[in-house]
Amino acid sequence: MTQLQITDNSQHNLKQNELVHKSDLDRIANVKIKDLALDGNPNLLVFPQDLNRYGDDISESYIITMRGNEISTGNIMGFVGVNETQLDIKSRFAKGCQYDYFLHYMLQKVFAINLFDIKHSTSQEPIFDFLLYLFPYYLKKAVAQGVFKKYRRFEYNDANIRGPIDVSRHIRQNIPFKGTVAYSTRKHSYDNEVTQLVRHTIEYIRSKLSGATILNNDSDTKTAVSQIVMATPSYNVRERQRIINQNLRPIQHPYFAAYTDLQKICLQILRHESLKYGQEKDQVYGILFDGAWLWEEYLNTVLKSIGFNHPENKKHKGGFRMFEKDSYDDAISKNSRRLYPDFWKDDFILDAKYKHLNNGVGREDLYQVVTYMFCKQIKKGGYVYPYEKDENPVKYELHKDSYGGNIYVIPVYIPTHDNLQKFIEGMRTSEKKMLAICKGIL
Repeated sequence: MTQLQITDNSQHNLKQNELVHKSDLDRIANVKIKDLALDGNPNLLVFPQDLNRYGDDISESYIITMRGNEISTGNIMGFVGVNETQLDIKSRFAKGCQYDYFLHYMLQKVFAINLFDIKHSTSQEPIFDFLLYLFPYYLKKAVAQGVFKKYRRFEYNDANIRGPIDVSRHIRQNIPFKGTVAYSTRKHSYDNEVTQLVRHTIEYIRSKLSGATILNNDSDTKTAVSQIVMATPSYNVRERQRIINQNLRPIQHPYFAAYTDLQKICLQILRHESLKYGQEKDQVYGILFDGAWLWEEYLNTVLKSIGFNHPENKKHKGGFRMFEKDSYDDAISKNSRRLYPDFWKDDFILDAKYKHLNNGVGREDLYQVVTYMFCKQIKKGGYVYPYEKDENPVKYELHKDSYGGNIYVIPVYIPTHDNLQKFIEGMRTSEKKMLAICKGIL
């Protein structure tokens, strides 16, 4: 396995010794994410998993584009592999650094996990570490819907007949007659192939160096692990491959919908050894994160402490109305009933931008925030973006002959350290400064 390293929002010219991997890279280059996800690549995980959750049309994005021997990247970060080639797309803030602490830090905040030092992580493969990061989050999300149960067929041979008689088995086991009857029943059981898959994943993680830390991340994780262990008394480590094979078809259950994602994470973890060596020829595998989505979700963990709302467009939660009456929407635009800025409170609108804004704000981005401000009668709006320099925000006054108000462009300094503790301290300082700026503006 050969690993190529590049950063997001950058260009990379393939070196002479890297050209051997061009055919593998052609498999993912210039192909939309939605097409890769649907084109027989079940081992490719993309976050957010609902690709159009925020209306950003992430499904139309590319992991990489290639022209000749030049690779270009966008906001996508993470790891993707094809055959013997693995492409490591770091955040642009890890350029020149050995470790991508910024990506790990955002994951830690968004998925509520304890960040451990990459140098002393569970393995030397970050793609595997990311899967372990995500397991507690999806385990808790699934178990919150209840422990998965399904109908199972149980066979008995006793005198208490509670189901249809199994004639052939009865003849084999009970002749001459012993006073017992062979029969079977069908009833709900918590001990099934899905919960067994989760149990095998738990035991597999438990065997790793940092397994205990991951499974004891918080009280909710420990409770979820205990529930799965109690639900699977028939667990047998020697049956792992059989359980994996029984789970290759995705769960389709309207009530236990969260188990579909958990099942996929578990399969990725348990099958990682075979995946990383490209045994499934030409299939694309890996784990990818949309930087814009991750940055927005990370900001939410910080900004909610000072009262900012974070609307959920897909769930139609947290936005506000544009028109006074529903009938106006039907007459003008059926898609304009509610507005969903990234963050808002009674006197401030904020838009999260992962891209650079040091060269100015784009026309559409500007008009979008001004529209939100006007409809909500708010005088302050702005943009928050990550930046490699520690600079102060810039304020722009809107024309007083119009609605008026101020637009703020707020850079958040992202430190570059190969020391984890110094990086975390630097991020906490940046977060405090961002909150102070927002409070001062308010």
